[in-house]
Amino acid sequence: MADTTLSASPAGPRAASPAGPPGRAPSPPSGDFDRLAALPAGPERDRLRQEIIAAWLPMADRISLRFRKSGESLADLRQVAALALVHAVDRFDPRRGYAFESFAIPTINGELKRHVRDHVWSLHIPRRDQELRATVRAARTRLEQTGAGSEVTVAELAAETGLSEDEVRRGLDADGVHYTLSLDHPVAGADELPLADTLGRADLALDLVVDRQSLKPLLAALPEREKYVLYWRFFGNLTQKQIGARLGVSQMQISRILTRTCARLRQQLLATA
Repeated sequence: MADTTLSASPAGPRAASPAGPPGRAPSPPSGDFDRLAALPAGPERDRLRQEIIAAWLPMADRISLRFRKSGESLADLRQVAALALVHAVDRFDPRRGYAFESFAIPTINGELKRHVRDHVWSLHIPRRDQELRATVRAARTRLEQTGAGSEVTVAELAAETGLSEDEVRRGLDADGVHYTLSLDHPVAGADELPLADTLGRADLALDLVVDRQSLKPLLAALPEREKYVLYWRFFGNLTQKQIGARLGVSQMQISRILTRTCARLRQQLLATA
């Protein structure tokens, strides 16, 4: 970006930045955009373009300040606004007869809103909810300033905004999703336990409840020898050789019993699913 302290050009001296009341930038020297549109590509046009951008940069900075409470850093907001200003200068057509402000301000505002929407929210919510949040938040600020410290109710917000109470509640609910808390964040009222220790966890054993209940009658119907083999193998942690020694059969026979019994139980479970 060009330095905002600019030197004189052949067309006359140029101010470092537009002067004027806060919130509204006055026009830079007249004819700049006409000259920019008429100049061919080259060093002279590049120099004039940089001077125009530098002259309007304070306006872009002021617009970025409107979003300073969005949660984004001011440096990033200023960068987004400056880039939007560059795009506005490049796209502006003075032959349409409009003032540059009427084109640049909506362009910069739009880029800043898109940046906040796409990068600041930790949890992306529907645009309608974002709009409700902004409307409700502005109304609450107005009412708090005139309400002598009294808490603003949902009904008052609905009357102030013209929204329904359900829409106001949606806007209020959307007001806390800019940031997500760390799982290590201490929870007030819970003996300062970290958030992770207060959250429920999925019990993987719950997925087995139905299978276990379905398996019970099938196990009860097995012959006694097969029940012993399954119990000693899966609950007694005996090897096939140890089970065979207890029953007086070979390890190969125990392997066949386990394979045959498990396959039959699986088939019966699938048939009842």
